[in-house]
Amino acid sequence: MDLFDYMRENTMKKESPLASRLRPSTLDEVVGQQHIIGKDKLLYRAIKADKLGSVIFYGPPGTGKTTLARVIANTTSGEFRQINATVAGKKDMEEIVKEAKDSLGMYGKKTILFVDEIHRFNKGQQDYLLPFVEDGTLTLIGATTENPYFEVNGALLSRSRVFELKPLEKEDIRKLVHRAVYDKDKGMGSYNAVIDEDSEEFLADVSNGDARAALNAVELGVMTTDRDPSDGKIHISLQVAEECIQKRVVRYDKTGDNHYDTISAFIKSMRGSDPDAAVYYLARMLYAGEDIKFIARRIMICAAEDVGNADPQALILAVAAAQAAERIGLPEAQIILAEVVTYVASAPKSNAACMAVFGALDTVQNQKTMPVPVHLQDSHYKGAAKLGHGQGYLYAHDYPGNYVKQQYLPDGMEDISFYHPTENGYERRIKEHLKELKK
Repeated sequence: MDLFDYMRENTMKKESPLASRLRPSTLDEVVGQQHIIGKDKLLYRAIKADKLGSVIFYGPPGTGKTTLARVIANTTSGEFRQINATVAGKKDMEEIVKEAKDSLGMYGKKTILFVDEIHRFNKGQQDYLLPFVEDGTLTLIGATTENPYFEVNGALLSRSRVFELKPLEKEDIRKLVHRAVYDKDKGMGSYNAVIDEDSEEFLADVSNGDARAALNAVELGVMTTDRDPSDGKIHISLQVAEECIQKRVVRYDKTGDNHYDTISAFIKSMRGSDPDAAVYYLARMLYAGEDIKFIARRIMICAAEDVGNADPQALILAVAAAQAAERIGLPEAQIILAEVVTYVASAPKSNAACMAVFGALDTVQNQKTMPVPVHLQDSHYKGAAKLGHGQGYLYAHDYPGNYVKQQYLPDGMEDISFYHPTENGYERRIKEHLKELKK
């Protein structure tokens, strides 16, 4: 390294974005991802022992993929090289492979190659790395925001271990925000800034598990906010935090009254056949960072409880939307949820099926349990036929219209009715069909 390289490196350390400066140097400084780097976990032990094999880090932006790679760089005794797949070409990889071979042959030192955005490499580029990963010339660390089982060659995957990084917990983000404001070595502590608890809470919440988004907001707030003349400090208030992350504060405490009021209004709007109100409350929940799995569960319940057999397609669509939203994730999941919310809200309504099971449960709970009629009992298990079980049963498909009148409820309950179809939607056809059968 010459003088100019040294000066450039020192300048980069001082002038690089806060999120970059605040990256931990050791495993013990890493916040979050304890499911893979807890002290009893394989990855933690492998990094500490400098025995890491090829790995793929997979997860959303801002969850620490590059951070873990840099920690490994600081821990390993081998050579560490980094490239970004969006700009690197075959020539870059050929140069790295040559250096790795020289390092291994001359000094016995392994080379760890960190490929950021590895899913950007085409098949040919990924295939080029394969033999060098296989023979140990390179230890590969790949980072990707895309599902590696779709985007990374199977042969490369089979020689790597995949670790999924998850969005950071709210408390993890809050720790990082606090560290960013007050840390004088890596953070903004030398600026004499302060941040109140509401602002920390807000940034931790709306960053949605993305540490980089929260740290960028802190840096922008500190750098652009005037000092308070009364105490000479930079105050990161809730208003400043809101402006810096470009997201308005929505009063929505996920454990408080506002949460329950909003979800209540959401369900009642769908039940009341008001798609405009339903999608509005959906938007409020999405904007505030509500869990899309929670929203999807409520839609499925409404489709079964309030739409029911008036439109049986509603529950099918709700289940499909829940699966699609979870698989695809935000932001696209909001489109899927909007489709099913407006469908359920616009569908004809009937709670007849819901009331039927409640009525049946009440009868089961409060009345004596009567035996199943003999002709409905199973005749296949050992000795059942000799006891007369199943005798007299009329097989519906042997009769015109695949229907024959016979007793199905236990004795003494023949006249009880639980399901009362309405005239709404498809349920009208069900009602007419049942009426026709009973003539």
